Amino acid sequence: MVATPFGGSQTARKYHPTAVIDLRESWRIGPVEVPTRLVLAPMAGVSVQAFRRQGRRYGAGLVCSEMVSCAGIEHRNEKTLGYLRVASDEHPLAIQLFGTEPRAMADAARMVEDVGADIVDVNFGCPVKKVTKTGAGAHLLEDPGRACRIIEAIADAVDVPVTVKLRRGVANGSRAALELGPRLVEAGVASITLHPRSAQQMYTGTADHSLTAELVSLVDVPVVASGDVTSRARAQAVLATTGAEAVMVGRGAQGNPWALREIVDGDSPAPVREEVAAELVLFIRETVRELGERRASGFLKKFYGWYLGGGRFPKEFKQELLQLDSTDEIERRLLAAAPGAYEIVERLEAEVASGTEVTLELPVSVYGGG
Repeated sequence: MVATPFGGSQTARKYHPTAVIDLRESWRIGPVEVPTRLVLAPMAGVSVQAFRRQGRRYGAGLVCSEMVSCAGIEHRNEKTLGYLRVASDEHPLAIQLFGTEPRAMADAARMVEDVGADIVDVNFGCPVKKVTKTGAGAHLLEDPGRACRIIEAIADAVDVPVTVKLRRGVANGSRAALELGPRLVEAGVASITLHPRSAQQMYTGTADHSLTAELVSLVDVPVVASGDVTSRARAQAVLATTGAEAVMVGRGAQGNPWALREIVDGDSPAPVREEVAAELVLFIRETVRELGERRASGFLKKFYGWYLGGGRFPKEFKQELLQLDSTDEIERRLLAAAPGAYEIVERLEAEVASGTEVTLELPVSVYGGG
């Protein structure tokens, strides 16, 4: 064993502190080949199909759905079933489940496999109270027996790989993930993503990747490092000093797919105003197609600030968009503010063929085409 700069330890075979990692190199989760070492995080209220497809275009090797309630699937909730839409250009795709009952989770996993997901991911890390109070998410870090039974049930139910996403534990300083990780591998997990913050921390403080390095040394499956990966330099440092197979990026990609390209490819010019407007217009169109105008109008509001902030457009412009009544009006205003975006949108739409969906015969009528 050798010490790492993050304070943990791991095997010399996996520890390469001066290595330059090729983020365009492929790796595997069981039989699933992932074409780059960048994973786009599952994020509630963000990771719709339009977001995932955009992430794939900009270099994410694996994309993930937002977490899907197994109870919602069991009760055939229409909104929940809408999360199970899979487009042909998303693969490889992980659909993430959360819940507490092994049987219900196994049934939900079968449906996830049937709709075309390449991987079933299980959330054992969500710190949000409305999830943890049900006994799901990060709460399962404190109930390792149930967590392992859930994984065993899912692994027995499906043929695709089963993966998990963990936090370090519930309380600050917890090392629960290091105790649970090897047990989950024994139960059937093919890869582990670790966000080394506690549930108590939420998103404050820093991600302690010494724990990531320790987890790599404890398990013989790929580990994905999540937390504070905001640049290519940071991605390289985390991969080289932890031995993780890949990095996961979440909040840094919100309204900023160019960040993914910079992490994977290195030097990448900042987008000009026309490029930003064009990507936002395409994102609006794809989201309306997916969710329908009524749901998309509310869902998209947070994205306007993400896309247009950082000095890309005047602050007043975002407020102007929020006052408009329809996404058609917003699109017209964007194209008026950046006329050169029109040709870019046409080119993007020609390049981004509408993905062929694979869905079960279930009531998903409120969702647009596909």
